[in-house]
Amino acid sequence: MDTSTRSEYPGAARAALLVLADGRFPAGGHAHSGGAEAAVKAGRIRDATDLAAFCRGRLHTTGLTSAALAAAAALGVDALALDEAADARTPSPALRATARKLGRQLMRAARATWPCDALDALAAARPRGAHQPVVLGVTARAAGLGPEDAAHCAAYESVGGPATAVVRLLGLDPFEATAVLARLAPELDQVARRAAEAAHRALAEGTGTLPAASAPLLDITAEAHAAWPVRLFAS
Repeated sequence: MDTSTRSEYPGAARAALLVLADGRFPAGGHAHSGGAEAAVKAGRIRDATDLAAFCRGRLHTTGLTSAALAAAAALGVDALALDEAADARTPSPALRATARKLGRQLMRAARATWPCDALDALAAARPRGAHQPVVLGVTARAAGLGPEDAAHCAAYESVGGPATAVVRLLGLDPFEATAVLARLAPELDQVARRAAEAAHRALAEGTGTLPAASAPLLDITAEAHAAWPVRLFAS
């Protein structure tokens, strides 16, 4: 049976979205703060209000870029071309290494959960790991999900990881952190829609049309964080 594009059980696609977006899915994201650890140390995140500002900024920059890459991969845009596009949109060597490490970890979980030809081909072409959003999109497609579903996963990851990390880093009330994410829900939906629209343009016009929104301070602090001798999170 050809399993290159869709799940064997398309009726279970909505439940697959819950599985893929679940923080307990063994893809390694729990070990990464998304830049929050460096922001806490620098005093830029001190409370829930600061966390909301940090997450909002991350969502509309690197979150949008990641969501569009994931959506394009879920739509069927060439994964290797998308991996090159992700490289071009990630100027920090530390963040490129993190994205590929997370992609490799997600690939292991994805191939065990939704085995398909497309995941096998990407794993063979990128044995050291493709960028995580690209793997996420190919995984979403294998699970029977569409581009907007993949974009929602990527957008939520861009803020969910930092929110969880700040609870551990600051001892922030988890109810407050959850409230931050809940209040961002309309913007998450907006970013996912924009990402899906961009993915359709990329399918027709090429990966150069995908968003390239960036957050230079995240790039700078990622390089500094990678050199810390002691840290709680890998990135």
